Amino acid sequence: VQLQASGGGLVQAGGSLTLACTASGTIYRINDMAWYRQAVEKQRELVATIPSGGSAAYADSVKGRFTISRDNSKNTVYLQMNSLKPEDTAVYYCNARVGTIQAMGVVWRDYWGQGTLVTVSS
Repeated sequence: VQLQASGGGLVQAGGSLTLACTASGTIYRINDMAWYRQAVEKQRELVATIPSGGSAAYADSVKGRFTISRDNSKNTVYLQMNSLKPEDTAVYYCNARVGTIQAMGVVWRDYWGQGTLVTVSS
């Protein structure tokens, strides 16, 4: 299973970007999908998460500005980022809890995308 993220780039403060992350491989099912970010010299933090069914959850710092969504038919999670601020500058990573069918049954594990850089200039 691989997660491929895209959509990062350079944007001015107040602008918008949309990130996408697609899971590929022999996938039985995907449960939670999420976006994390890591700024320079800071720990990785959870930005938003969305279950396979149910409501999304957001970090306080992005509530009202970011929207996470998913297209289960495409195994893809999106992050729409509006009203971007310089403090949103970070490498953004997607994460997915993926089940694959193994000899012993369904095995669940977390997978990570490669990261995509978002830079917000002031």
